[in-house]
Amino acid sequence: MTGMTFPALLQRFFTDRLCTQMEASRHTIAGYRDTFRLLVRFAAARSGKPPTHLGIADLDADVIGDFLIHIETARGNGARSRNTRLAAIRSFFRYVAMNEPEWLLHCQRILALPDKRYVKRSVTFLDGPEIAALLAAPDRSTWTGRRDHILLLVASQTGLRASELTGLRRRDVVLGTGAHVRCLGKGRKERCTPLRRDTAKALQNWLKEWRSDDAGPLFPSIRGDPLSRDALEHLVRKHCLTAARSCSSLASKRVTPHTLRHSTAMELLHHGVDQSVIALWLGHESVETTQIYIHADMRLKERALASVAAPETRPGRFRPDDELLAWLEAL
Repeated sequence: MTGMTFPALLQRFFTDRLCTQMEASRHTIAGYRDTFRLLVRFAAARSGKPPTHLGIADLDADVIGDFLIHIETARGNGARSRNTRLAAIRSFFRYVAMNEPEWLLHCQRILALPDKRYVKRSVTFLDGPEIAALLAAPDRSTWTGRRDHILLLVASQTGLRASELTGLRRRDVVLGTGAHVRCLGKGRKERCTPLRRDTAKALQNWLKEWRSDDAGPLFPSIRGDPLSRDALEHLVRKHCLTAARSCSSLASKRVTPHTLRHSTAMELLHHGVDQSVIALWLGHESVETTQIYIHADMRLKERALASVAAPETRPGRFRPDDELLAWLEAL
């Protein structure tokens, strides 16, 4: 038994487990980092110890449970964010259980903490007129407006994730016959997404205007750096507010970069594209993930309802055949 301290175990968890053994993506590492930054601060405040003096015993199941309640109440996190934080904590304590057997029972109690159930709401998506209004919102007389327009066009046509959009490089765009964009998606899966002629033409004009080397970002900031996720969310929100002036239905929707991804999937579904093709297009791990779009598709349900004939029955009213029942009915 090594008897390693909590700070040493946490450091080894990031350097050896996540970076070396699992080769976790930078997004995963950043998410785990934020989780333990919050947890360490919470445990330090609760125990009155500085973070460097915390031990595994200071992070028991009760503390973890109270921490999960804290991030929901004090920080306003939803059940999904809570479950994501818990998944990171479980991963660490599985590592502790393997390397420090004397803490096995301690770790088991934490690993037994359940996920929180939540209401699975229908996805938010934009229809054709709403997408058209959003694409018309950027001022294309300016450089940033032209960049935002082509970014929104590519996002709504390809359905790329926010990280995939901000990670695109000039070399990832292939024009000409079979025009497409290449991206490294979730789970380090490479995929190619075809481009419509109008999107390919717009990208061609953008590449003539934005001249950089092949490794340069396709959608840069004013300084030439890749756009951050926050910057992407800000520009989508900004142009959505502008578009809401001409398309009032946008005012009641919370539009994010992921909403454009949902809109792509719904557009494909409305045009009769098979679920397996939509899953392939979006880079889903399983076709079952695409089921959320079928549940959100009211048009599909309406077509199903229209194909069912109504039963030929006449509405009637129950009439009791007994005086006692008639008296009770009248109460």
